[in-house]
Amino acid sequence: MARITLIHALRHSPPPIEAAFARLWPGNTLMNLMDDSLSADLARQGKLTPEMTQRFRTLSDYATGTGSDAILFTCSAFGPCIEAVAAEHAPMPVLKPNEAMIEEILASGAKKVGLLVTFQGTIPSMTPEFPADIEVVPCVAEGALAALDAGDVATHDRLATEASLKLKDCDVIALGQFSLAHVAPMVAAATGKRVFTTPDSAVRKLQKLLA
Repeated sequence: MARITLIHALRHSPPPIEAAFARLWPGNTLMNLMDDSLSADLARQGKLTPEMTQRFRTLSDYATGTGSDAILFTCSAFGPCIEAVAAEHAPMPVLKPNEAMIEEILASGAKKVGLLVTFQGTIPSMTPEFPADIEVVPCVAEGALAALDAGDVATHDRLATEASLKLKDCDVIALGQFSLAHVAPMVAAATGKRVFTTPDSAVRKLQKLLA
């Protein structure tokens, strides 16, 4: 089995990816690294900075030093930082949180994708990861992340599901945060659309690359 490092910028990210591994590809050694000040710094500064990229490099160097076979980042708002890390550590798999999900969405044939997020900073980082011929309709579930931060999962889930109704005319719906993954059945029931989540797609891709 594989040793996989999971690097997080939100405290809510480890449980959904751990659950996805347990369900889809159990038996691996998972290591969690977290710097939840990254998301706070991004929200405050409003843009990615070279200093943030260096922090990602530091986390990744530590991961490779422990003998990791792959690194999966779970923070959707830091795409360019992760790309820099991936280039340095090739050919070891270094996955952005969204890339596997986007690949599965493209394989489904969808042309209009609803992107539901709870963190505004995800939109400018994640939207350009889709090909130019795909129409991405972003939607922020306002207040949902604050509810989750306060421990009110029910309110988070309700706000996310209500926000997803704005995406009913899309072909499919993509959930842009790992912390949203558990809401997928509710969103599917509310919208009648196929819903893609980042954890499940990422685990399936890592299994193909490493198994």
